[in-house]
Amino acid sequence: MDGHNARLMAESAGERLALIMRSYHRLTGHVLADDAHTLWRAPFTVLAHDTSAPPEFIYANSYALTLFKRSAKDMIGLPSHLSAQADAREQRAAMFAQLEAADIVTGYCGMRIAADGTRFRIRDAVIWNLRDDDRNLCGQAARIDRVEMPD
Repeated sequence: MDGHNARLMAESAGERLALIMRSYHRLTGHVLADDAHTLWRAPFTVLAHDTSAPPEFIYANSYALTLFKRSAKDMIGLPSHLSAQADAREQRAAMFAQLEAADIVTGYCGMRIAADGTRFRIRDAVIWNLRDDDRNLCGQAARIDRVEMPD
């Protein structure tokens, strides 16, 4: 099943998969992953959504699928705002306003919700804009290294 999920995610993200890695490097000076396989297997969460209205997930690595308790089929096309609790969506919208001005937000924290209703807090996440070589906005991505489960 993992290989199937990896293939579906790579197909969904397409050329934006490389853009996720390039944009992160350009904005942080750090390498997110060396290639698509390494990104898929990374020991941290990586998610990306497109610019549709509302934005929909185009990519989630293996760690993200486990955290959000979804298959690739269930995650691809899911409106990304549904990954946040309803009462946390205003905070999420404020973060996106900050992102619009700076192309990157670091230290982001917020509550999220998995498919089965499990709630968890993300800490110190990095959120960044995905821009192509012409600086056109192609979506946003997130790297989440710390997650806290409520007691």
